[in-house]
Amino acid sequence: MLEVTPMAAEVINELTSQSEGTDDGVGLRFALAAEQNSQTALELSLSEPVDGDEVVAAPAGAKVIMEPAAAQYLEDKVLDVRQDADGNPAFAIARQEGPDSPNGQVG
Repeated sequence: MLEVTPMAAEVINELTSQSEGTDDGVGLRFALAAEQNSQTALELSLSEPVDGDEVVAAPAGAKVIMEPAAAQYLEDKVLDVRQDADGNPAFAIARQEGPDSPNGQVG
């Protein structure tokens, strides 16, 4: 299952609290987009879950919502936040470290 770091949860909470007309059901939603150049693309939005979505309760009450194909793709990943070149937070996805990871490398 997708792991969400405390820093990512904090950013998700900031985003959902800034969105107009949000309620407790809104979270960061992942959906698979059309693949380009054989790479999986993820679309992010602030949304409530729809039928079939998987919801991950993250630290500090943040919610991550994934449509079924995105949930399958993200099942062995970690959602984190890093700073972009301008110092703004940007979501980053990496493989979870564990016994199945070669040398415990993230990548």
